Amino acid sequence: MNSKKSKPANDRSIAENRRARHDFFIEDRFEAGLVLQGWEAKSLRANTAQIAESYVQLRNGEAWLIGAHFTPAKTTAAYVKADPTRSRKLLLQRNELDRLVGSVERKGFTLVPLNLHWSKGRAKLEIGLAKGKKQHDKRATDKDRDWQRQKARILKR
Repeated sequence: MNSKKSKPANDRSIAENRRARHDFFIEDRFEAGLVLQGWEAKSLRANTAQIAESYVQLRNGEAWLIGAHFTPAKTTAAYVKADPTRSRKLLLQRNELDRLVGSVERKGFTLVPLNLHWSKGRAKLEIGLAKGKKQHDKRATDKDRDWQRQKARILKR
């Protein structure tokens, strides 16, 4: 029997933005749906998405994912003009959007995509409400992580 715990089949990760946790303090998280075209959903099924260089922008009371790269599948129809880096609308509830607008405009937070995953057969994007880290904060985080790793090794013996 397999001793590893795995994620359920309906909650699979597609792409993760590991750099975000290094560059930002994540204060709060939100899960948003994505408005996708057919070829984009097919591309996500093949796990060919990258969100490392992307960001979330609020325009006219709506959230948009900008700069995410979804590589078109080889089987995309010839008559479909596939734009891999087009802006994609995010689906959030009105109260979540209002809260995000208030935090970003008044408190100086940033919206960062953290994780693109499947949830109940639908593509979802986890967004982090984040504050930028200074260089000394990044060093302190690295130092703390190294200490935790070293402590775990010592306790393992």
